[in-house]
Amino acid sequence: MPSPSDWLQNLRGRFIVFDGPDGSGKSTQFRRLVEAVEAQGVNVCEVREPGGTHIGEEIRKVLLDPEVKEDVDVRCEMLLFMASRAQLISQKISPALAADHLVLADRFISSTLAYQGTAGGMPIADILKVGQVALGQHWPDLVVVFDVDEETAAARINPLLREREFNADKDRMEAKGAAFHRRVRQGYLDQAAGDPDRYLVINAAQNPEAVFHDLIQGLEGRFPNKP
Repeated sequence: MPSPSDWLQNLRGRFIVFDGPDGSGKSTQFRRLVEAVEAQGVNVCEVREPGGTHIGEEIRKVLLDPEVKEDVDVRCEMLLFMASRAQLISQKISPALAADHLVLADRFISSTLAYQGTAGGMPIADILKVGQVALGQHWPDLVVVFDVDEETAAARINPLLREREFNADKDRMEAKGAAFHRRVRQGYLDQAAGDPDRYLVINAAQNPEAVFHDLIQGLEGRFPNKP
């Protein structure tokens, strides 16, 4: 009899994004899902944004460096993220999907829509126009949003900051303030409400075991075994 986890084979050739506000715990769940699908023999292409390629990692340094003191224009931010994304698709995502691997991304265009769009003030339509150029046909099959309230997120972020080597400061995005991050959260929820077939919202304020349980149930509901 097939085991309950056999449906994970259905994730082959899928493109799934983990996203959500800083402090949502998505990185923990990302690692757990990778381990679960690899245990079923599914090849996984793991990517992060911005980054994942040499060009992307250089762009990441500029975008997240707390030492960048200039007021970076939101359009510049958006275009840099999209440039990193375009290279990532060409170099890693497209070949992985062609090889029937699961592509699992830590952030994607949903982040740009939330951070530079809803929170940063850029028109969503403008971001999507640039996204059509950067992404081409490679839009995610599913965006999993790990939703968390501001208080819980802050409580999670602060200990992580203290653990960083040399007691590093918050990166540029983390340091933008509470009001900004409230808008970011709302941006994710607005995206999910507007496209429920492509988004899955998980209550990430729960303990990690409960979050992973909901994640697995949600994924199985979206990618069930065929009759």
